[in-house]
Amino acid sequence: MTSDAFRRLALALPEAVESAHMNHPDFRVGGKIFATLGYPDEHWGMIKLTPKQQADFVAKAAPMFQPVKGAWGRQGSTNVHLPSVRVAQVRAAMKAAWGNLAASAPRTRRNAT
Repeated sequence: MTSDAFRRLALALPEAVESAHMNHPDFRVGGKIFATLGYPDEHWGMIKLTPKQQADFVAKAAPMFQPVKGAWGRQGSTNVHLPSVRVAQVRAAMKAAWGNLAASAPRTRRNAT
């Protein structure tokens, strides 16, 4: 998995957009972050899961998935080691994170012209 592949997976999700937060690229739906790149360094991404989802991914694929240090990690923020993780694993985690936010995200209104 590369940073570019991580980015492509994130942006392939409906209504996902790339932005930036704290000098790191992030990926949002409805204005809320579901994934970021580059923290703690360029070999890592972060996927914002629920604590239960995080526990499941960590149990299946540690050390590729590991809780972010501190309070964010206890809330489900999960680091992903890009060089060692498989695309299918990241896709599954990213879909879960996106789904946690997409259901409550306001829909973009499209002009009917």
